[in-house]
Amino acid sequence: MDWTRPIDAYCERLGPGLWAEPFNAATNAAFLIAGLIAFAEWRRAGVRDMPSLALIALVAAIGVGSALFHTVANVWSSLADVVPIAIFVHAYVLLALRGFLGFGWRATAIAFTGFLLLEAAAPAALGSLVGSSAAYVAPLLALLATGAELRRRRHPAAGAILLAAQVFALSLAFRTIDGPACAVLPTGTHMVWHLLNAVTLWLLTVTALRRA
Repeated sequence: MDWTRPIDAYCERLGPGLWAEPFNAATNAAFLIAGLIAFAEWRRAGVRDMPSLALIALVAAIGVGSALFHTVANVWSSLADVVPIAIFVHAYVLLALRGFLGFGWRATAIAFTGFLLLEAAAPAALGSLVGSSAAYVAPLLALLATGAELRRRRHPAAGAILLAAQVFALSLAFRTIDGPACAVLPTGTHMVWHLLNAVTLWLLTVTALRRA
């Protein structure tokens, strides 16, 4: 594998160079800001909840990895982009199953396996409709299902989880139309995905912290 092979995946990028995607690169600061705000709340909480701190660190890592990908834009930087996201998604699903829904280990294993199967099937089933955004369909459905079940139980985290799901759905829409909208909007819309996704991750991390 050529780890330095260039990748041109977004509307804003018109050629090689570190600053060929200035808006996509700069808006990754939103993830760092979200992480800092969440960390400040973690410190104020007075409860040294390490799972929440790990999620906050992952939010910062997502910002750094995405910034690398939207500047260096090659194979290795694409991994720096997607790996922290994947870790956050799967960690949060497990936290939701155990911490919010109170599932036992057997129920957690069954539900998590179902999530993995849905995650694996979504790109083939929906890729022709939404492109690479199909990879995020399973996390969106998981948020909606978790929020709905928490609301049914009148759980205090229900509102925040459902709000995060709505913001995430909107951010995913902007990610999906980046290519189709390119002809009329040369900068693309991927930058809005970054901004709204940072809000989503902040909501999820502080909700996890308040659970602690």
